[in-house]
Amino acid sequence: MSTVSAGVVAGPKRLRAALAVLATAVATSGVVIAATATASSAAACNGYVGLTFDDGPTGSTGALLNALRANGARATMFNVGQNVQNNRSAAQAQVAAGMWVGNHSWNHAHMTSMSQAQMQSDLSQTSSAIQSATGSRPQLFRPPYGETNGTLQSVASSLGMRQVIWDVDSQDWNGASVSQIVANASRLQSGQVILMHDGIQNTRDAIPQIMANLTSRNLCPGMISPSTGRAVAPDGTTPPPGTTPPPAGSCSATATTTNVWGDRYNTSVTVSGATTWAVVVALTAPQTVSTTWNGTPSWDGSSTVMTMRSNGSGNTFGFTTMFNGNSGARPQIRSCTAG
Repeated sequence: MSTVSAGVVAGPKRLRAALAVLATAVATSGVVIAATATASSAAACNGYVGLTFDDGPTGSTGALLNALRANGARATMFNVGQNVQNNRSAAQAQVAAGMWVGNHSWNHAHMTSMSQAQMQSDLSQTSSAIQSATGSRPQLFRPPYGETNGTLQSVASSLGMRQVIWDVDSQDWNGASVSQIVANASRLQSGQVILMHDGIQNTRDAIPQIMANLTSRNLCPGMISPSTGRAVAPDGTTPPPGTTPPPAGSCSATATTTNVWGDRYNTSVTVSGATTWAVVVALTAPQTVSTTWNGTPSWDGSSTVMTMRSNGSGNTFGFTTMFNGNSGARPQIRSCTAG
């Protein structure tokens, strides 16, 4: 297969054509391969975002893959194990089209109500079904409904998977129009992840406009790093521009959903590696924080990014978040800075 020569930046049409040729070659040969970005195509990107599609494979997976290929996009497909078992060929087509596949539970149950043993069985069965169909065991896990706790995260980790929620909710599951999905996706920033779903016509119709917006901002679809949960280059080696490895003595923060009610939920965040710290937490609009404890919060201009600083109350802080109509999203830890 020919490649673009070094130093020449491939335009969107050439990239789409190259991916179409790749998809055709895969379909006719029956060989499952993963497409990788060339150095020249990566040079056109000033950052990467994670496009994710939940709940597949479905009867519309082929149409979704066609839309992604036609627009030069790769994505992470968080598959339901039961669906994979019932539609192995669609799962194989995802990988053949250059997509990444993650674990989205066996049948999309509310997993935080399960015992640890039930969680273990559910995720293990799903990963085995995915591996049997595609030849690769998933390294990423997305909990159904974004509902998680420390036990579920520990189980996922024990099975070699990084939990991934999302930074931006497309609201396609909530009946969002094509224009609304496009507008929501336009909030994506480098390193961030968006939630979308397999099987929704409006989502497929939005893909060309989503890609046009990303291209206008020099952002490209990338893979989600199993080590950080952030979007990176498709080869997994290039972090988003402007990021640097954490300095020695930096801290880490782990968020756990501790209580969920009909209109709100509590999050507990535990910091390790420092006694004085600043943790940046991102919400998904229109969710809002109503109460905080064991820290001093401040907010950015959008009121969706909170910086919590230690106030002498220990290394665990918490807050209550109001759903405001969005019960699926959960806060994301963006950074933890010591000192």
